[in-house]
Amino acid sequence: MQITTNKIDSANAKINAAITRKTIDANIEKIANQLSKEAKIAGFRKGKVPVSVIKKQYGERLVQDAEAQALRDLLNAGLAEMAIAADTLIGEPQIAKFEKTDDGINVEVVIATRPAIELGDYAAMVPEVEKPTISDEEVTTRIEELALAQAPLVNVDEDRALESGDTALIDFEGFVDGEAFEGGKAEGFSLRLGSGQFIPGFEDQVIGMKKDEEKTIDVTFPENYGGAKLAGKAAQFKVKVNAIQTKEAVTIDDELAKKMLPGYEDANVEMLKEKVKEQLESEAMSIKYNDELKPNLMETFVNAFTIDLPEFIVEQEMDMALNKKARELSEAELEELRNDAEKVKEMRETFRNDACRAVKATFIVDALAKAENITVGEQELLQTIYYEAMQMGQDPAAVYKHYQESGYLPAIQMAMIEDRVLSKLLNDKIK
Repeated sequence: MQITTNKIDSANAKINAAITRKTIDANIEKIANQLSKEAKIAGFRKGKVPVSVIKKQYGERLVQDAEAQALRDLLNAGLAEMAIAADTLIGEPQIAKFEKTDDGINVEVVIATRPAIELGDYAAMVPEVEKPTISDEEVTTRIEELALAQAPLVNVDEDRALESGDTALIDFEGFVDGEAFEGGKAEGFSLRLGSGQFIPGFEDQVIGMKKDEEKTIDVTFPENYGGAKLAGKAAQFKVKVNAIQTKEAVTIDDELAKKMLPGYEDANVEMLKEKVKEQLESEAMSIKYNDELKPNLMETFVNAFTIDLPEFIVEQEMDMALNKKARELSEAELEELRNDAEKVKEMRETFRNDACRAVKATFIVDALAKAENITVGEQELLQTIYYEAMQMGQDPAAVYKHYQESGYLPAIQMAMIEDRVLSKLLNDKIK
């Protein structure tokens, strides 16, 4: 077997080989001899089956096994010649050529390996992080909002019109083309004005009404309304206001602090302000991390490092981007592409730059995670998916199974690692 190797760069290599007929025949003899000692064939004792019978019984399968063994041998020999460790391979080696001739088989194997990345002083690329400043006014506003959310509703006795923020107790009945429709009637319904609970325009027309007032409100159901019979239809609602309610006024004092901090016996206003300030700082920092610092830091790393990229992984990324784009196209646009292979090729090529950056980012994160000793195990991945599914009211087991069968788990795991790596690096630079 003649082997030629070509280590293109730190991420790509090729092995070309001419597997001779002699090699294939030798493998057939070896495999047949082994089977003659192990196979159970009627009429023969185990271990006493003639090789000729084995060859007749297994036929083409012997040839396939012999060829597969030759491929494994040439791969091992090629890797050894290029000093490539098997555990650095990414994915399965790709058989780019497999041509059978009278003399044997001409083979080309394409190999992708984990690229070498020199991180250097990567911590120096991470900017200093300043904690967001939270004002006393912001703290007070948040406490008032939290207190108001817990405050009970009380009836408004004064003769005044409804305002945004009030809660109106109303009776209503809806009509389309003069006919009442199912689900369009209620009595004593509690509607907080400004909440956006109802069809656009409904709450705006209730504002200004007084207790015991009746009014007909004209609205139009949105085009994307859930009920197909009502979507886009003009409607009239007969509305009567039975009562006006508002939140009971709250006082920020130690009594309120004890209610809002049930786990602290010595809770007081100052402690409440301190806890709320910490919460606001955490929320502001989270927004700053996710919207600004993390994306910018990842962009810095992608621009800073030069990496050899496994070509077939880039090609896979381009294929995924093309398939995603195809799902967004109309049937007419898809039909146009089906009849124009060159146009498909051109469209696919537009995704190359983004694909390269995405693959590059993945390998950078992987290298940084190893440098920072950060991992996300299967159990933690499972727990995260289960928790998020429960938060959304979905069946956790079904969601996990869907991700598993769709091949999404590695991407989710890598996203978790990326988030953890970037957070760690930024946290180390907080002033």
